[in-house]
Order: sequence, then structure tokens, then C-alpha cells
Amino acid sequence: MHILFLGDIFGKPGRRFVGKMLPSLEKRYKIDFTIANGENAAGGLGLTPATVQELFDLGIDVLTSGNHIWDKKIMLEAIDTEKRVLRPANFSPASPGKGSGVFQAGNFQIGVLNLSGRLFMPPIVDCPFTVAQREIDTLLEKTPLIIVDFHAEATSEKLAMGWLLRNKASAVIGTHTHVQTADEKIYPGKAAYITDAGMVGPYTSILGLDPDEALGKLMTGLPMKWKIAGGKCILCGVVITLDESSGKAIDIQRIHEVGNL
Repeated sequence: MHILFLGDIFGKPGRRFVGKMLPSLEKRYKIDFTIANGENAAGGLGLTPATVQELFDLGIDVLTSGNHIWDKKIMLEAIDTEKRVLRPANFSPASPGKGSGVFQAGNFQIGVLNLSGRLFMPPIVDCPFTVAQREIDTLLEKTPLIIVDFHAEATSEKLAMGWLLRNKASAVIGTHTHVQTADEKIYPGKAAYITDAGMVGPYTSILGLDPDEALGKLMTGLPMKWKIAGGKCILCGVVITLDESSGKAIDIQRIHEVGNL
């Protein structure tokens, strides 16, 4: 089984580039199931029901998220109506939505778990490691095929999560930094791992934003205009090959595509 995971989709350029690239990627890698982090898909901050539907119409099967999931307040109500959109499982139990789910992929079921880190992140989440152990044991009762999106800043925290889940998850994939790392590997045991899948969005940018605007804020400390960069786009992610019976990762391959819209 081949699973495609796309890094954080950023704004309209990211959505449009997914639409352009996804059909050929699915054909090239014989993709059975596609997951993407969508927390920046609506204007670079948050999600809306319209952007969610657009991404599903393009062929994405499940959307994960992170600390920006509530930036568009409409998602506080909308997330309960769309089970294919996940928020981190270690958010407050009072939060709407779910942090994990089991989804159909042909004759197989795929478990997807979304978690948020705590290091250098908003400190209002439960321990991701404790929640991960609880959630993944529940998912394993239904399927051995489990993909984890760990939305976190610190490399150390992500590596620790990969090691914790190496014998239970099929893959632990980091998101949030928008910069793809080159440390993909398969742990002894079961899980494939990468510290960050990267981003789908403007190529000549600072994390998706106009570089001059972002640089100005960093140099002066003054508020910046939230301006999404233009020009070419980049699509980053990974393709994971799994053994269907055991859920063990056989291969992980980085995807890094640059092109015009």
C-alpha cells in the first residue's frame, strides 16, 4: 500500500498547486490514500468549510491540522460535521472535533492520529506522548495501518515521538515548520519517520509569506502585512509504502516538486 502525505498546504497558491500536481503524483506513485496538513490552507491561517471541500474535491482523503486550526472561528462549529478533518488529539477535551479516526482505503482501513507538540508551541495542550500512547492503542484495536501527524516545532520532540511509537505506528510524520527535512528513515520495529514533511505553497517565500514583509517584521519588530508570496510553488511531502497485513513501513521517499501554477 502506498500512502501520500503532503506537508502544510499554504493559502490559495498551495491549494492550486495541489490541484495541478496531485493527479500525476497519485499515478506515478500508485497512491492508495492521501493525507495532508491543511491548517494554513485558508489565506495562510486556518481552514474554512469551503477550503476543506475544495481540498477533498482535489483528491485528499484526510486533513490534519495544528495550532492554527481555530484561526477561522467558523471551524469551531464546522469541524464536527466533517469527520475527515482532524485537530490535535491532545487539545482540551472541551475542543470540538476529533484527534484521530479510522478511514477506508479500498479493502483496508487507515488509522490517522494528529498530535501537537509543546516545546516552543502554545502551552495549552496535554502531554503529546501520554495522549499518543492512549490513542494509538485504541486505533490498533481496529487496524495495524496508522499514520501520525506530529505538528511540532522542536526536532528533539519529534524524534522522541518517533522513537516512542516506532513499534506501533506505521509512520510518524512531522509538520509545522514548513521546511522539509532530509532525515527520512525506517526505525527498527515498524515505523517510517521524517522530522518535517515541508510545505505546499509559494517557493520564493518565508514560510509561505512575502519575504520582504516577513523580513521587515523580523528586522523591526513592527506588525507586518499578512501577504502571501506569489510566483512559483513548491510541493513537499512523503510517499510511504506499507505492508498491509502488519502495517510495517517498507519504504519512505521524500517528494519535492517545484513548478508554476
